[in-house]
Amino acid sequence: MPENLWTFLLITCVLGGAAAFATGRAIAVTWRPFWQALAYMIPLTAAVRFLHYALFAEDILAVGPALLAFAILLAVTATAFRVTQTRQMVRQYPFAYAAAGPLSWHVRGDEEPR
Repeated sequence: MPENLWTFLLITCVLGGAAAFATGRAIAVTWRPFWQALAYMIPLTAAVRFLHYALFAEDILAVGPALLAFAILLAVTATAFRVTQTRQMVRQYPFAYAAAGPLSWHVRGDEEPR
């Protein structure tokens, strides 16, 4: 568990989450594969941990909070990637795909989402 819940929510969830959302969106908009998000989340997690260290004197080498931050940032990135990818597929190929919710699409004429 993070040392201070409020600083964790502010730095990791708000600031880091906004950066992770922008990263996931940018990866999807440029049609790059999602695995690249893993490479981008490592330095973002390090930056978030550094902010915790520099602003609130938390332990920079704490493994637990770093793994938790990485998981949260990766989840936000994955959500942004999938939402953006769904919008792209439906917008660019309206003759072939229809939205099946905010995170998926399906081939027109098919009933099962992909």
